[in-house]
Amino acid sequence: MTRALVLVVAVAACHADATGGSVDGRQIFATTCATCHGPDGKPPEAMVARLNVRDLTSRELRARVTQALVAKQVRMGSANHLMPAFAGALSDEQIEAVAKFVASPQFLGPR
Repeated sequence: MTRALVLVVAVAACHADATGGSVDGRQIFATTCATCHGPDGKPPEAMVARLNVRDLTSRELRARVTQALVAKQVRMGSANHLMPAFAGALSDEQIEAVAKFVASPQFLGPR
C-alpha cells in the first residue's frame, strides 16, 4: 500500500509543470527529477528501498551514461514502470536539456 501511494504521489508530481517551461537542464532536474533521485542524483534511502530508484551518481551508471540513454529513460520511463514516462509532461526540448545535464560531467559537480 505504501509503495503504491508513493508511486501515485511521484507520478502526480512528475506530470505537473513545475519547470515553468524552462529549458535549463539543471533547473528541470531540480524541479522534476530531484523528488525521487535526490538533489545531487543520489536518491534518499527510502526511495531506493521502496521503489528501487537508481543512484545517478553510481560508478556503474556513470561509466555508460549518455545523453541518448538518459533522454530515452526520461521520455519512456523505466521498463518496470516505476519511473513514469515524461513524454507529454516535458517538451522534447526539456527532455533533451535534462538529459544533456545528467549525462554531463557537471552533473557530479557542485550545485
